Amino acid sequence: MDRDLFAHKADSYERNARRVDNVDGIARAIRDAVPLHRAMHLMDFGSGTGLLLERLAPQVGRITAVDISPAMNRQLEAKRAALGCEVVLCQVDLEATDIEGGFDGIVSSMSLHHVRDVPALLARFHRLLAPGGFIALSDLDTEDGSFHSEDTGVFHFGFDREAIAAAAREAGFRDVAVRDASVVRKPERDYPVFLLLGRR
Repeated sequence: MDRDLFAHKADSYERNARRVDNVDGIARAIRDAVPLHRAMHLMDFGSGTGLLLERLAPQVGRITAVDISPAMNRQLEAKRAALGCEVVLCQVDLEATDIEGGFDGIVSSMSLHHVRDVPALLARFHRLLAPGGFIALSDLDTEDGSFHSEDTGVFHFGFDREAIAAAAREAGFRDVAVRDASVVRKPERDYPVFLLLGRR
């Protein structure tokens, strides 16, 4: 990507109360679904400013934060020392570049709709996990395109739950399930958010 599509959002990203409330719900859903412990090394895909990982950090030992946006990574770097575990920043386009794997889990909050080829990414996640490792990936249910005020860098208007579960199974995941994670409440309508779970 030649330009940082999130550069204009990074400084104010965490001042959006709806966004923060949504990530609170997603983090609770992940903790309810997956037993976390201090020996775990997680990857947070599309980590942004660290809203999700800072809520999981006290329960795990290490998190690799993967995000393509330099501006978002600078925001996360500024608070890295105050987080509850070791955090390693990895500025990379994971659709195009491999990284070292062996993760105990891969989590993500509202990033899949920015990915062109989600089935290919799920297959990459499967390869990056240690045996028995998990995915806990949240995003929007299918919506009419009204969620974003502008759609630059948005490739999907949410996802059908059955279709994304099928894609996870096709990528090799077992024990695949999709459950409610959160709801983003906007004046025009509510936007349900799911959590996709699976095991390698």
